[in-house]
Amino acid sequence: MSTGVGASIVNIALNLGLTARTVAVVGFLVTSILSVATGTSWGTFAACAPIFLWLNHIVGGNILLTTASIAGGACFGDNIGLISDTTVVSSGIQDVEVIDRIRSQGFWSVGCLLVSAVIIFIISNTMGLPTEAANASIAIDAIPTEVMEALAVERASAVDLLNQVKEGVPYYMAIPLLLVLLVAIKGLPTLVCLSVGIVSSFIFGSFAGTVESLNSFLDLIYVGFEGAGSWVIVMMMWVGAFGGVMSKMNAFAPLSNAVMKCAKNVKQLMFMNGVLCIAGNAALSDEMAQIVTVGPITRELVENNVEGSEEDMYKLRLRNATFSDALGVFGSQLIPWHVYIGFYLGILSAVYPLHQFVATDIIKYNVMAFVAVGSILILTLTGLDRFIPKFGLPSEPKVRLKKKQKIGNESNVIV
Repeated sequence: MSTGVGASIVNIALNLGLTARTVAVVGFLVTSILSVATGTSWGTFAACAPIFLWLNHIVGGNILLTTASIAGGACFGDNIGLISDTTVVSSGIQDVEVIDRIRSQGFWSVGCLLVSAVIIFIISNTMGLPTEAANASIAIDAIPTEVMEALAVERASAVDLLNQVKEGVPYYMAIPLLLVLLVAIKGLPTLVCLSVGIVSSFIFGSFAGTVESLNSFLDLIYVGFEGAGSWVIVMMMWVGAFGGVMSKMNAFAPLSNAVMKCAKNVKQLMFMNGVLCIAGNAALSDEMAQIVTVGPITRELVENNVEGSEEDMYKLRLRNATFSDALGVFGSQLIPWHVYIGFYLGILSAVYPLHQFVATDIIKYNVMAFVAVGSILILTLTGLDRFIPKFGLPSEPKVRLKKKQKIGNESNVIV
């Protein structure tokens, strides 16, 4: 983000002219795009909240709608970004390639994005809000000094973004993100996609003056990957240890048996896996904890109880990975006691002290969270996901529950 890619995207959007009726939907779209580039919802929200909340203040927008919209948008890239820790970990647990995950859910994710944007725009226009426009420089100048100081402590990169937006960054700095999206759509390996983004950011940043030297650029890369990389390693070590211990204890058996008693076919089993992810997220109050705890359970449920070709079983694991990530990230937006909500409230109180925010402020108008969570569960259960390219699950009898035979008082799977 510090190379100017994020600032260019913000400026392109803001220069179209914002009013009270468009600030929420523009904030939603901008945070969605930035989160794909950065792979972090927390960082995206912290960077964009000062801009859009003070813009909202100036144009007279609805503070709750704008807040919830940028919160939902910030989660978009956390669910589909190449360098998102939740994307990487959830894919690794299910033994699927990150790029395959992204391609399989791409149409569904973009569909949720577009539907949510339309709904947010409609809500804004039914509120009778003003139509006068404002610009980013005025909004940034309006941010109190103490707010900027607090933000510098919480997220220094957010202050860098604000300064770049105010000073202006060439529009061509958005090209690196477009190139990454293009090669990802083409299905090239994750490493290639990341390399294209890194190299193009350095080249264009050098021309734009946002990259001072190769050494400073390498420092930015190191800082960007350091936190996420170490967290992924720790989480995967936890998965290995946790999964091994739980497997030895056969600790998942009661839960697995309960799920299989309810599931009469593969669609219902996959739906139950989604419900487990939501329940785990609510119980643990942390999306990564849910991913590493519930992920092994959903994988075991499929591997032990479903049969089909290797290709079809891979598709089921892809959906499990999407469940873990999407219902972890977007599901967190609907759980008042979740750590995500706590972080957002902390940032909001620091950058916009004019409103006393509570958890329901983020949940009430979080259109993206409701659309994403509701749609993936309904589409899976009804089989309507087959109408979304690359997203549909294989139908029966291509995949089917393994038959069981009773021996004494126990039920055993015939393999």
